Amino acid sequence: MKTIEQICEYLKMYDGRELTLMEVCGSHTAAIAKYGIKDLLSDKIRLISGPGCPVCVTPSAYIDRLIELAMTPGYVVATFGDMLRVPGSKRSLSEAKSEGANTVMVYSPMDVIKLSGEHPDRTYVFAAVGFETTAPVYTLLIEEAVKKGLSNIRLLTSLKTMPGVIDHLLIHGASIDGFLAPGHVCAITGSAYFEELAQKHSIEFAVSGFSDRELLFAIYGLVRQIEEATHCVKNYYPSVVETQGNPVAMEKLSRYFEPCDAVWRGMGTIAGSGLRLREEYASFDAGSEGLTEDIKRNKGCCCGEILMGKKEPQDCPLFGKVCSPSSPQGACMVSYEGSCYQRYM
Repeated sequence: MKTIEQICEYLKMYDGRELTLMEVCGSHTAAIAKYGIKDLLSDKIRLISGPGCPVCVTPSAYIDRLIELAMTPGYVVATFGDMLRVPGSKRSLSEAKSEGANTVMVYSPMDVIKLSGEHPDRTYVFAAVGFETTAPVYTLLIEEAVKKGLSNIRLLTSLKTMPGVIDHLLIHGASIDGFLAPGHVCAITGSAYFEELAQKHSIEFAVSGFSDRELLFAIYGLVRQIEEATHCVKNYYPSVVETQGNPVAMEKLSRYFEPCDAVWRGMGTIAGSGLRLREEYASFDAGSEGLTEDIKRNKGCCCGEILMGKKEPQDCPLFGKVCSPSSPQGACMVSYEGSCYQRYM
């Protein structure tokens, strides 16, 4: 096995054909920026961010629905902090709060259990966004609500799954040579989750962790896979990820959720790329179906093209001018995991 020094030297001195590698996980985007990984690579290895930030791919109609619920007497919208600032078609939850919207920031979905128990006269709607990583937590929230007999909890879901959007990118001509597969997702699903895509598109996947060393090992492995044309998924995060994943979490996902079409901000509807509550748990749904509208707050925003790897943040005419973390015009500038946020900082 090569040492980290040898790997760094190889990646810096790489002189093969030009490669474009996409990290589809927002946590990878943040870690790559934090550790300065791009500065350690040859100019012939280009890293681009993909649609793996859950906040960034949430459509405007979803935000509008949250605001509508938060303005409804007797309802409280509970959400993580970054969701408060995501632009809807006209305003964000944070802006609506100054007009009377009833919202509360929480640190865990399970905080809603305590709140709903203390205030049985209020209906708490949790903004359930995320990927395969966070979806199992929402199954625990439902289980606990059923166990405690809490009938004043709802979920507004905007849950996405990774294979569908990656397939969408490749079908629509994204020029990508290999993917850094999200380690957190694969901890739930297993690394085999991406094998079908690797074979279908003859493309490489490298499952990576989130430390500087783990990322460098995975990027090195991915470059070598491309050189050898293996067309497979290799796991460079074996301390956390297994081939078949977490069977308990996967069973809970299939028990409470089922696949559905999903709207991705800036990309439209992608067939089979989402999760919705099964019919037997529909009483927990706060009106998630039919949220298909995705209106840009600022028509100059390029978040869709950036999420698809077609543009870099600095290619957007708004970037660093009217769009900044203090005044985000698009979702990619809101979240810490957003590519525009990371490039700006």
